[in-house]
Amino acid sequence: MDLHLQAGTGEGLRAGLELALREAVRSGRLAPGTRLPSSRTLANDLGVSRGTVTQALDQLVAEGYLESKPRSGLRVAPQPAPPIESPRPSRATLPAVPGIDLRSGFPDLAAFPRRQWLAATRHVLRTAPNTAFGYRDRTGAVELRQALAEYLGRARGVATTPAHIVVCAGYAQALRLVCQVLSHHAGPGSAIAYEDPTEPDYPALTEQLGHRARHIPVDQDGLLVDRLTDESAAVVTPAHQYPLGVTLSPARRVELVSWARRSGGLIVEDDYDGEFRYDRRPVGALQGMAPDRVIYVGTTSKTIAPGLRLAWLVLPGSLVDPLHEATRWDESYVNVIDQLVLARLIQTGELDRHIRHCRTRYRRRRDLLGQAIAGQLPYARLSGVAAGLHAVLQFPAHTGSEASLLGHLERSGIHVEGLSPFYHRRENTPPAIVIGYATPAEHTYRHALGALVDALRAAPT
Repeated sequence: MDLHLQAGTGEGLRAGLELALREAVRSGRLAPGTRLPSSRTLANDLGVSRGTVTQALDQLVAEGYLESKPRSGLRVAPQPAPPIESPRPSRATLPAVPGIDLRSGFPDLAAFPRRQWLAATRHVLRTAPNTAFGYRDRTGAVELRQALAEYLGRARGVATTPAHIVVCAGYAQALRLVCQVLSHHAGPGSAIAYEDPTEPDYPALTEQLGHRARHIPVDQDGLLVDRLTDESAAVVTPAHQYPLGVTLSPARRVELVSWARRSGGLIVEDDYDGEFRYDRRPVGALQGMAPDRVIYVGTTSKTIAPGLRLAWLVLPGSLVDPLHEATRWDESYVNVIDQLVLARLIQTGELDRHIRHCRTRYRRRRDLLGQAIAGQLPYARLSGVAAGLHAVLQFPAHTGSEASLLGHLERSGIHVEGLSPFYHRRENTPPAIVIGYATPAEHTYRHALGALVDALRAAPT
């Protein structure tokens, strides 16, 4: 047995043996049911007297750590299970649910462009030089950074070059790198502003990394910029606020850039679903207004699939070297084949075709949702602009509590999210649910929508 005893003699040695065995059981290194060696064998292995071992084992039997059974020797006794905490699951680890899944944050995964991805993968494996599979640039494959610079400039109005782009393994890693850079740029413990409401995982990550998260309210025109003060950065979703679905107004965009220039702060633009606008052309990225003050973040999580773990940062020139330095010790890395495949999809126009296909599909789904709400739930209001993959459905106060409404929907086999958990302070928030209308597969959407509306009409008030 691998037991580490502190030096000692007599009672001190016995106490050390008891402590080592006790900790081995508590930590799980000795699992319940494990049979211990005989006292003679254990004494020989540890180089102590058999009497010392016997006394220590008897004490642990008395304490309930070990149990003695006839002709079975000593075994580790069953241990009480530790208390199970139930934190809100991270969006990156939300488990599958039975029934109808209308949670937000997911595209239609059945729409993954399998044929195009396979064709691009074959092309990459056939044409890539052997050197492509060695240790690569930590900032991402140059082929992908070149393709992204062209695509983002054309589709999102982002002003950049390949040298200003860093490929990341998902949005969380991108945000983590930004926070590391801000620790050097503005000092550890600086404040970072977040929209309120927002996805709560990201302010929590910010605080875990040593910064202070401040929560700035959002109204129908987006972030209340006049509430910003001395924050080192403001994280915003200007094209389609998550989760309320509003767009940062032109006046607020100007005001936000003015704040950044005046205060020396930075803007982190999370353009998570900017390609999906249905009532007009997509609103261009804020980054184009101030490339020197905006850190732009994009991902494939909504356009293709979150499982790819592909994201990118577009950096102001002043942050290129600091962020490259931050990647030195970060082991999160997107495998090079996926990077080259995505570059190929951009270069051949397949990504554009996929996004157009999804935009048509999601526009139809949102239209059907709006028609169903207007026709069958006239007391409820669908808020936010016609964009993205989700919508917020608000109810009058007399409808009842949000928790009871969610409980009723879950009992009906329908899974959505309440709006209140996205707020920093949940009190006085109106009852509302966040509907991910892109989540179901295409052939199940009408059924899912019908079940949702029927369940809401039957909800107790």
